Amino acid sequence: QVQLAQSGGGLVQPGGSLRVSCAASGSPLDKYAVGWFRQAPGKGYEAIQCIATDGTYTTFAGFVKGRFTVSRDTAKNTVYLQMNSLKAEEKGVYYCEAGTLLLPCWSDYSGDFSNWGQGTQVTVSS
Repeated sequence: QVQLAQSGGGLVQPGGSLRVSCAASGSPLDKYAVGWFRQAPGKGYEAIQCIATDGTYTTFAGFVKGRFTVSRDTAKNTVYLQMNSLKAEEKGVYYCEAGTLLLPCWSDYSGDFSNWGQGTQVTVSS
């Protein structure tokens, strides 16, 4: 079973950029579809993007289109969420999920589902 360790969050000014990493151990992450979610203060989980095992990705949150990009580095066994032109209302805790059930990224290749990272705090403030 895969274990995930997230890093890269923090404080950024509006309009700035952050890259959040989701590093895997225990299993090759390229066998998993990976989803990224945000939990805003006092709210539930919101799907942002997912990346399939073939590297294609889907954006769910329309407001991030063109500003957020999910990608894989197979050599580092890591998936990234690059966030550009961040807005104050996009603060929250960002989570990655390996073996996500999000369609159309979902895959049964790994046979292992819903493994979550510990979350990374992103604060956008001047």
